Amino acid sequence: MYKEEAIISKWIADMYEKDETDTNDVEFLLSVIGSKPKHILEIACGSGRILVPLAKAGHIVTGLDFDPFMLSKIESKSEGLSNIFWRKADVIDDEWDNDYDIVVIAGNFLFNIISGTDYEKAQKLLIEKSAKSLVSGGSIYIDYGYTLHPESWYDDPGERVIWQGIDSDGNTGKMMLFGSTFDKETRIVNSTRRFEIQCVSGEIIKQDINTVKHFATLEQIYSWLASAGFVIEEEYGDYNSNPISETTSRAIISAKKI
Repeated sequence: MYKEEAIISKWIADMYEKDETDTNDVEFLLSVIGSKPKHILEIACGSGRILVPLAKAGHIVTGLDFDPFMLSKIESKSEGLSNIFWRKADVIDDEWDNDYDIVVIAGNFLFNIISGTDYEKAQKLLIEKSAKSLVSGGSIYIDYGYTLHPESWYDDPGERVIWQGIDSDGNTGKMMLFGSTFDKETRIVNSTRRFEIQCVSGEIIKQDINTVKHFATLEQIYSWLASAGFVIEEEYGDYNSNPISETTSRAIISAKKI
């Protein structure tokens, strides 16, 4: 599990709000699920970047996330909406609710799971729990950052800045990623996230967090879906509805529970 200091977690939530403003994935999701109101559960809803537009489109939505700083952003963005709910939860260890029409696992969360559980097992478990939470005939929607050549993304020993800026409390920070490696046999990605925060109080906070993730193949995802009782209905490689190929960077899958 990641264990950032609280001041770092709050800084991350503020930087996410400032930097993650692209809406292509949200618009594509809305086009896939259609306009008929549905009962939707979003896993790892964060600050509501996807959850709130779903609610504004008329769907009844619930979001789960374990980060209170992220969740605190939702209320102001959803003012006046009575069809949106959210709560703090560890999506691996805690129970989900049932009777949803759609479970959404977007934002590349299938790769970015934060859990003390083995990553590959956690990925499979997300799909199994999705099936249990859906009504018969319900659908799972997965938006997964995918490439046919993951080594080109993850074999990078250098250092790169992911976010930098000033949060709402005036703390100045920077998040860097370095030492990324990809094991072709295990498909495990190892890297280190480094945070440096200059607080308004003058205190300087630094924290390195080692991360271990599993880059699943399409074949693995297909297998997990099939074993959980899903049949794939739609599959895309980008937000322009192109098929997955050498040039696309996503695996967007909509599968129906049978």
